[in-house]
Amino acid sequence: MQLSRITRLGVTFTLLAVLSACGGGGIGNLFGGGNRSQEEIRAAAAAQAPVEEPRETIWDLLVNEDDPNTTVEVNRYLWNATLEILDFMPIQAADPFSGVIVYGYGTPPGGGGAYRATVYITDPALDARSLRVAVQSRGGPVSRETARQIEDAILTRARQLRIRDSSL
Repeated sequence: MQLSRITRLGVTFTLLAVLSACGGGGIGNLFGGGNRSQEEIRAAAAAQAPVEEPRETIWDLLVNEDDPNTTVEVNRYLWNATLEILDFMPIQAADPFSGVIVYGYGTPPGGGGAYRATVYITDPALDARSLRVAVQSRGGPVSRETARQIEDAILTRARQLRIRDSSL
């Protein structure tokens, strides 16, 4: 009985101490804010926090307010050229929205070793900067020159596809 009363008093005093620390100069004083006014604290918080419109009901959370004009785009010529050039490898995963194609191990025609690759198309432009290829053999990563040759083959084929489509 006596112990529970002491425990309750200890918890009560601890809560009062915490609450009293929050009073007075505001939360800015707890973290070394000094004698800043409430206006200064609000202005600093507003400068750091993104401005969002307040939601009025819980149903507002279910409304899709994303801009329909904002889309992630991948260059279709690079995408199709990648599928054609690396068709000897099995596709393990492909996401056309983010531009990632993950290939499993496959042996190129006329080649002796098996390779796997990950291709990342980063931009809608038909440009060398829009394409990243990582190639690996069973023994580990291949040379950067080999990956660059695959990138060049994909870019060449993508340009051929674009020229073919423009002549239609």
